[in-house]
Amino acid sequence: MSRTRALIIGGGFAGIAAARNLDPKRFDVTLLDRCNYHLFQPLLYQVATGSLAAPDVATPLRMILKPRKVRVVQEEVCAVDWNARCVVTTAGRRYPWDVLVLATGLGPSYFGHDEWAVHAPGLKTLEDAFTIRNRVLRALEEAEACSDEARRQQLLRFVVVGAGPTGWSWPAPSAS
Repeated sequence: MSRTRALIIGGGFAGIAAARNLDPKRFDVTLLDRCNYHLFQPLLYQVATGSLAAPDVATPLRMILKPRKVRVVQEEVCAVDWNARCVVTTAGRRYPWDVLVLATGLGPSYFGHDEWAVHAPGLKTLEDAFTIRNRVLRALEEAEACSDEARRQQLLRFVVVGAGPTGWSWPAPSAS
């Protein structure tokens, strides 16, 4: 008896959970992700602030998922061919499926104001964390060398917006 081909797109929390919970006796599981690592996004702000290094929040998918149970492939999906029941990657490869799990995650939302992205990078990827860290370090270096006090104060002003670990205020509001 042949096993059902399960194709999982995305190596985040949902994709990993799906891969771990599919019975390898019943399913031939392949997981595709554009990165070959799982990114623990809740700690990305610590990479952005220099408290953690990238390897502290990025674990290879093959270390998380047992190779004999799940085939991990680093590919970026660009299309789903629903009629042929396969996905197409940017490399032009096609991956057939009997069961498809789309666990691609989300990007940042600017609430209809995508022009804000130039000034307010999201914090969803390692690249985002590095961008933020580099901007902060450049501002601090420029402030250090600046002789104009008004400009220095401007350079030392940072705004954090969000509702996750980066968006709460300190001290935290009382629970009364």
